[in-house]
Amino acid sequence: MNKKVLFVFGTRPEAIKMAPLVKAFQAASQFDTKVCVTAQHREMLDQVLDFFEIIPDFDLNIMEPNQTLNSITAKILLEMKPVLDTFNPDLVFVHGDTTTTMAASLAAFYSGAKIGHIEAGLRTFNKRLPFPEESNRRITSVVADYHFAPTQTSKDNLLRENVAEDSILVTGNTVIDALLESVEIVKDLKHPEIDMLKALLQEGQEVLLITGHRRENHGDGFIQICEALKEIALKNPSMLLIYPVHLNPNVLEPVNRILGMIPNIKLIHPLSYPAFIWLMNRSKIIITDSGGVQEEAPSLGKPVLVMRETTERPEAVEAGTVILVGTDKEKIVRETQELIENSSKMERMSQLHNPYGDGAACSRIVAFVSKL
Repeated sequence: MNKKVLFVFGTRPEAIKMAPLVKAFQAASQFDTKVCVTAQHREMLDQVLDFFEIIPDFDLNIMEPNQTLNSITAKILLEMKPVLDTFNPDLVFVHGDTTTTMAASLAAFYSGAKIGHIEAGLRTFNKRLPFPEESNRRITSVVADYHFAPTQTSKDNLLRENVAEDSILVTGNTVIDALLESVEIVKDLKHPEIDMLKALLQEGQEVLLITGHRRENHGDGFIQICEALKEIALKNPSMLLIYPVHLNPNVLEPVNRILGMIPNIKLIHPLSYPAFIWLMNRSKIIITDSGGVQEEAPSLGKPVLVMRETTERPEAVEAGTVILVGTDKEKIVRETQELIENSSKMERMSQLHNPYGDGAACSRIVAFVSKL
């Protein structure tokens, strides 16, 4: 009898990182594989599902205007029960550290299903940085049965929390599996957003890509970030700074006010996954507060400056593929300028090995689960 496997995710980053794993399990005949989406983020999730051609078997469709962490958690706990009762999975896969992850893992635990946690063991050791992600992933680790850690550092974190070693597998990060497949697809993809990006660029023009949305940077942090980006743009008028701006008002207001009138800064709407992959690959340097970008960009040879005070991905800092700059205006400007002006440092960072894997994470996970 085939083992029943249920994947649960609800946001764009989860969908990207789960997509290649869903495909790998669907291709393995010994599993009955189904997908449940919570749609914590509806539109951005749907774009990824379309790109990877994944059709959910269950769609909780929980997103609503002005949703809160409380409402998301409560809805998922309630709406997951009939899904779990109907399918009765042997194993429920959750990913990372979203509120969907925490609530779905708790619902699965209540149902008696085993839980597999993809991207397990990341820690900052500060339950409020990032908020609520650090606590979400810690709670998930408590109820999970199998922990698929992207790196040895993540495994060590779990061992320090007395997680049984035989329940942990170091896999690499599934985002690299997704990225390597996607980069090839978007090279020749006809896509309106990619066409729009090409129209913004002059031939050979260097691009600095920016993403930023973290809650802990709202307020003065974003003002500092925007002032730094303004100075970088003015110092490098031939370089184009492209910023897909998150729709949160706490981000939109300072970004538009401080950066809106600078000729070589282009503020655009958030991009679909294929367009974002194309733009990452076209960029020279990336400034971000995103966890996923820290993992993806080194595989494309792109140096990353991380606008956070701490990171749950210390492997990249240790490997030298990313530099932590926080929200300190002077440090952001200084480190960016050094990369722009110091070609040998730029080249060194571009050629460093990605600590997050080789694109074979999914096959390792399928092999592990096949033996359970």
